[in-house]
Amino acid sequence: MDGPELVVREFCEAAAGRDVDRMAALLTDDVVYHNMPMDPLVGKEAAVDLLHSFIDGCDELAFDIRGLAVAGHLVLTERVDSFVRGDQRLDLPVMGAFEVDRGRIRAWRDYFDLGPVLGFFAPS
Repeated sequence: MDGPELVVREFCEAAAGRDVDRMAALLTDDVVYHNMPMDPLVGKEAAVDLLHSFIDGCDELAFDIRGLAVAGHLVLTERVDSFVRGDQRLDLPVMGAFEVDRGRIRAWRDYFDLGPVLGFFAPS
């Protein structure tokens, strides 16, 4: 995979395919994954555990990139992340920042409103 933009695009495509293994392969072992309304997670294992929790909790997932900017190793994405479970759907506006190092993501920060996420993923 060449270039930070392509790494991030592949990562977002893997999310749409609900392919956690492919997503994990694009993360460094010491990745910092920070959903800004929550505490940061450090390390691939912690990041993959959270990825599984929301990917396994929905029937469909898409990271629709609406805008993308690259500055060196930093890739900024304006996205709508869509989660579908049964007849429920959440279209969540997200601003993401990915730091890419040698073809893998070493930091991933997402900025979004936590309220709709908590409502969607709340136990039934």
